[in-house]
Amino acid sequence: MQSQPDADPDAAVDASDSGADGGTDRDSGSAAANGALDPTIRAKADAVRDSLSDCDGVLVAFSGGVDSSVVAALAHDALGADAVACTAKSETLPAAELDDARRVAAEIGIHHEIVEFSELDNPDFVENDGDRCYHCRTMRLGRMYEAAADLGIETVCDGTNASDHGSGHRPGLQAVEELDVRSPLSAHGIEKEEVRAIADAYGLSVAEKPSMACLSSRIPTGLDVTEERLTRVERAENALREWGFSQFRVRDHDGLARIEIATEELDAALDHDFVVAVRERLSDLGFEHVTLDLHGYRTGSVSPDDERADGDGGDPVVENVFDADYPTGK
Repeated sequence: MQSQPDADPDAAVDASDSGADGGTDRDSGSAAANGALDPTIRAKADAVRDSLSDCDGVLVAFSGGVDSSVVAALAHDALGADAVACTAKSETLPAAELDDARRVAAEIGIHHEIVEFSELDNPDFVENDGDRCYHCRTMRLGRMYEAAADLGIETVCDGTNASDHGSGHRPGLQAVEELDVRSPLSAHGIEKEEVRAIADAYGLSVAEKPSMACLSSRIPTGLDVTEERLTRVERAENALREWGFSQFRVRDHDGLARIEIATEELDAALDHDFVVAVRERLSDLGFEHVTLDLHGYRTGSVSPDDERADGDGGDPVVENVFDADYPTGK
């Protein structure tokens, strides 16, 4: 397998001690083993790296988020050129997230592949029922296995961590199990905050990055996922990002935009100039109504009561804003 050279020779993960087989001597080169971590977390990170070093090669399903970035960094430490990060480009992946994935792969120094597919080709996904994440993850990971086969790699890994289990209905995890994807963070009991600590030890820029679910999570369950809805949600969220907001969602209730913004940022969202500007921008994008949710940002607020959608789960605020009963004050 051909691999590109490390993008940054001065990166936090020092590959200068790589052996003849392309692997890295973690005792001298790894940020995760140089005392920067709590000993318990360091031991878990070492265990992941040791387990990956037994593979002939691994392909990491790589979103550029903190979980998959840590797996990629540990895999690169363990296997050097025999570790590959692979990002699946589709309509549900914001362009900004793809750019982040490219940038973080360069930080790590790992070879980065980009493959393409379309969830919208699957009517079960488009239908957007309670198992939407299962259909999405099945297609996405299937594409990863195809890419791995092309590269002569047998093992596919993902970034599922130990905190992802036991948090309600997670249909995406069912797909991970059915396809026999390896989840080294989960297997070695590494929880979300420990993942962030490892990322920080590696000096990764995504160490504190908020979780980012795919764009389809902004569309209420039961409402078809379409390219038009995905596009206007992405453009609406790009606008909020340009205005300086960091934790937010724009939910698309069939033409009504419900903006959720983190509690600590609500004051800025209530500014009159912002209210006028965001109403005009989102109206230009095709939204008929623009609202600000006074509950603030809540994960999974358009999911079924018993579902926590992968990366964006929780109880819904309201499934259909047009069917809700609101007090009239009369």
